[in-house]
Formats: sequence, structure tokens, C-alpha cells
Amino acid sequence: MQEKPVVVVAGATGAQGGGLVRSILRDPQSPFAVRAMTRDPGSAKARELEGLGAEVVGADLDDPASVEKAFEGAYGAYCVTFYWDHFSPDKELQHAAALARAAKKARLSHVIWSTLEDTRRMVPLEDNRMPTLMGKYKVPHFDSKGEADELFEELGLPATFLLTSFYWENFIYFGAGPVRGKNGDLVLTLPMADRKLPGIAASDIGGCAYGLLKRGAEFRGKRVGVASGHLTGEQMAAGLSRAIGEPVRYGPLPHAVFRSLGFPHAEDLGNMFQFNCEFSDEFCAARNTALSRELHPGMLSFDEWIEANRGRIPVQ
Repeated sequence: MQEKPVVVVAGATGAQGGGLVRSILRDPQSPFAVRAMTRDPGSAKARELEGLGAEVVGADLDDPASVEKAFEGAYGAYCVTFYWDHFSPDKELQHAAALARAAKKARLSHVIWSTLEDTRRMVPLEDNRMPTLMGKYKVPHFDSKGEADELFEELGLPATFLLTSFYWENFIYFGAGPVRGKNGDLVLTLPMADRKLPGIAASDIGGCAYGLLKRGAEFRGKRVGVASGHLTGEQMAAGLSRAIGEPVRYGPLPHAVFRSLGFPHAEDLGNMFQFNCEFSDEFCAARNTALSRELHPGMLSFDEWIEANRGRIPVQ
């Protein structure tokens, strides 16, 4: 029997990569085999993927030779980097280059690059509506991914540029959930005014990537944004109220105030929300919910995600 073409999944034990690995392995009609790439192939998460049927290989983005080895003989790859592991745009670009060059050397037929907008194309560095950070970025964790797009383009890779969205899981893991005020009320504080924010369950990004891989040539060379919904702060607060079992009020916050809160990377995230707010129409338009659901019919709506995660959202 002919072997199935192999898709290498970087960050296979993470949310995006893990979602893709599981989407491939759970589909009895899948046209692909999966090679799960991880820094620690002995971890519990890696062993779980191996138990599901993945080939697990060790590779580190700081070691380009190990990435090249992981990509050998593959059909395609899902490429994602991990800004929040190191908070360095320079390292982000180095890691993206390791993935892009390994894909070129392996002559892959389809590469999906998980990316975001380079906000400097819409808010130049000299634009003072938001501060410039690290000397050359407006939203470092966006801009470094957007800048890395050029690495895939310059190498002439058959790439799909997959624009991701706000993770609903940020309400669980990233401190974005409701906070109890002095009067006892729960408040969801987001600097989004009345504008909409595209969001998605993190693992559903992997499900969308699987849809892109199955449709192959149709999406090579294109930018595709994914989201399960475009929601206002009021709509998110209403959903969180149902999950927590008591009212959650939406409290919009000025961007400058958010940037001044003093927690790690508040300026980066404050600029991100300002960009998302001021360019909400464009940001949402780039993330087509109908196409996303076509790529991944099992995608969770926000209400479905809320129901599935009832009781997991912490109250601060």
C-alpha cells in the first residue's frame, strides 16, 4: 500500500499545532500522515500524540539543522513560532527563517505559515497615535510575524499565509478574564470600545489549517484569515456571564490607560488592541467566518466554546 504524504507540524504540542495533528489523525479518510515536531519528544503531550498515531520527532528552532532533518521527505509543513516563549522579535525572525529555509531545502509542496499583520504598514513608526516600541515596532508580536512573511515569499515557497485571531482561551490562561471590582461586580476590561474583535478557539486554527492542506493548490500563495466570530466586548461579557453563572459587565478602557497598567508587555498588548480597534473593519474583513467554517465544519462558536469550558474561566 502506498504511504500517505507526510505533513510536518511545528509546535505540535501547542494549541495550534496540536489542533492540526489531531484533525489529521481523527479523520479516518485523511490523505495525510503526520510528523509531530517538538523540542521535547519525551514529554507527556508528545507521548500522547504518538499514542494517537503521530510520528514524533525532536527538533528545536534554535537548531536549524534539526529542523531540516525533521522536514526531510515530507509533503508539507505547518510553520508556527512562539513569541511568548522569549518575547524577542529578533528571535522570532530567526525561528521563522529556520522554518522557511528548511521548507525550501526539503522542496515541500505546501507550507502553511501562521502569521499576523505587520501593523507598521497601516501605522508607520512616525505615526504618534501609538508609541513605537523596541525602537522599530508598533505591535512587536504582530510585526515580527508579518515581517517574516517576506522570508517565505523571497524563497518562492508554495505558502499559504494563515492569519490567526484572538484566542478564546485567553480568558482562561492569559489573564484576560473578568475581574471583580471593589463593589463585587465582575467586569470584563478590554480596550476595544464598541468595536468587534475576531476570535477563535486555538485548536480550531489547526482544524482550519487541515482544511487548507486538503484543498492544496487553491490556497497556495494566498492569505487566509480565520475566526469563528467577530464579537464586541458586550457580546463577550454576555457569554462569560453564562459561563460563570453571574453577570459580567463590559468595561471599555482607553488604550493609553491599558498601556500604563504595568504588567509585562502591557504596551505591546495595548498597541495591539488599539490597532484591532481602530482598524476593526479591515481586521475583521481579513478573517472570513464563513470560509473558516467551510474549512473546518467542526469549529466552535463562542457560545459553544463557552459551554464546553463552563467552570474553567477564573475570576480574578
